[in-house]
Amino acid sequence: MAGIHRERPDASAIRPARGRPATDVGDGVWMSEGLSNSYLIGTDDGPVVVNCGMGFEGPFHRRAYDDVDAAALHTIILTQGHFDHVGGVDTLRGDATEVVAHRRFTVWRDDNERLEAFRSRNAAFAWMDAIVAAMEHARTVGVDAVAQSRPEPTMLVDGERLLTVGGRELVLIETPGGETFDSLVVWMPQTRTLLSGNLFGPLFGHVPNLVTMRGDRYRDALAYTESLDTVLALAPDRLLTGHFAPVEGTDRIAEEITAMRDAMRWVHDRTVDGMNAGADVHTLMREVTVPDHLDLGEGYGRTSWNVRAIWESYAGWFHHRSTTELYPTPSLAVATDLVAAAGADALAAAARCHVTQGHPVEALHLTDIVLAVEPDHWAARRSAVEAHEALLAESTNFWESAWLRRAIAKLTGGS
Repeated sequence: MAGIHRERPDASAIRPARGRPATDVGDGVWMSEGLSNSYLIGTDDGPVVVNCGMGFEGPFHRRAYDDVDAAALHTIILTQGHFDHVGGVDTLRGDATEVVAHRRFTVWRDDNERLEAFRSRNAAFAWMDAIVAAMEHARTVGVDAVAQSRPEPTMLVDGERLLTVGGRELVLIETPGGETFDSLVVWMPQTRTLLSGNLFGPLFGHVPNLVTMRGDRYRDALAYTESLDTVLALAPDRLLTGHFAPVEGTDRIAEEITAMRDAMRWVHDRTVDGMNAGADVHTLMREVTVPDHLDLGEGYGRTSWNVRAIWESYAGWFHHRSTTELYPTPSLAVATDLVAAAGADALAAAARCHVTQGHPVEALHLTDIVLAVEPDHWAARRSAVEAHEALLAESTNFWESAWLRRAIAKLTGGS
């Protein structure tokens, strides 16, 4: 059977909340879409909400849920500490609302806030335009600016915890191999429904992103597969994920999660085998692939990136390639010498040959050298643009495509 990633939207379809009504997904559960989906679970003692979106999305989620059940929230459950899960907590919570999170939530929050400027700056190329547009939309429809919540949980989950709220049984299970190390899932055994947050990454049916381009702590490959085993053991009939529509069917869900687990185990084991055999990281990034029968997408993470993440999570920063790795002198420190020896025009011409021969990355190695010395060298800039365009034409990955578009804009005079 073809992988479910071929049926579902890609990351370009992820949109901030903009005032859409909540969607009834059955069994008394409602979904409010946004940068990460928020869910309302109806109970006899008041609603429970799972995840709250970004701060500026909170009022939209509030309006969507008030149309369903305007009672004060009994409980908010946070499946992880990312901003697009926790930012709207202050808008949604009442004075008596319980806020439940993983036992390491505050460790994650403090870690993230420590590097907030760094990570926000590094993620801006991918998300900032959409966020700014959404905030402007909120202003035009009369929604005041709302600060990003920095919630303090009132209940922490260690291992597994049963909450019974108004006749609903909610089992909270930690899944430390999730998108962050404070991840948990919400299991509703009465309806065999699992609210997974972004355990699998933003895109279900795709390989995960073991470490993001914006800069996060490495996600452990084996902890990820163990968390998928935890979910497989539950055998859910329905999956409510962090993005897009529910996934239905016990067998289909099990098939997809098994493929994701087996693919990561394969990539992990082949990477470790290669390390022990003496292969370098770039060789393994080229050669280790997911077996064809495991039909997974690479729309948010990429297997080659995961190979490097596995390598470096085990072995660290020193790759034993060159003595220069030991010192704070980058390779471009000798760009002036290379340009003086070879000539900027000759290097740009060589880059042009690589572009025409279908080797865009090799071309960029050369144009990086020229442009470090002569930023306005026309031929080098042209080849750099064409190399980026060639890579973009082949890309199906959200982060890669966003980076390539940004690089082209800079090279052609954009910001």
